[in-house]
Amino acid sequence: MKLSGFMRLRDQHHRPVAQPLHDHQDDSAPRPCPSAVNGYEILAKVADLPISTWRYEWEPAGVRHLGPMAQDWKAAFDFGQPDTRIPAVDANGVTLVAVQALYRLVVDLQQQVDQLRGAASPSGQEKPFRSG
Repeated sequence: MKLSGFMRLRDQHHRPVAQPLHDHQDDSAPRPCPSAVNGYEILAKVADLPISTWRYEWEPAGVRHLGPMAQDWKAAFDFGQPDTRIPAVDANGVTLVAVQALYRLVVDLQQQVDQLRGAASPSGQEKPFRSG
């Protein structure tokens, strides 16, 4: 495990404790059974995921974080982790898959727009839209 950075952990009295962060082991070699995911299904789950602002109890009142609650995350994705935390490697993966799905949707929609523009202007010349 490669260590770098710091994160906040709590001791038994809920006081912050400095702890090194670890980099995710993302090499494909040690993974026994990678499987494909449906980005559109993940995107739909992300769209339905409740997002709120919150703070850890030891932080000053003005500090806010943004994200889902671990229980909602587990209900949506259930990667076999406890419902009290969201592993960063899973959050990163879900985010990347959702961005890929959004990109594919944008490309598909742009192709549809281009086709509709071509059908509306058979001469190949796009006519400017004028509001009246």
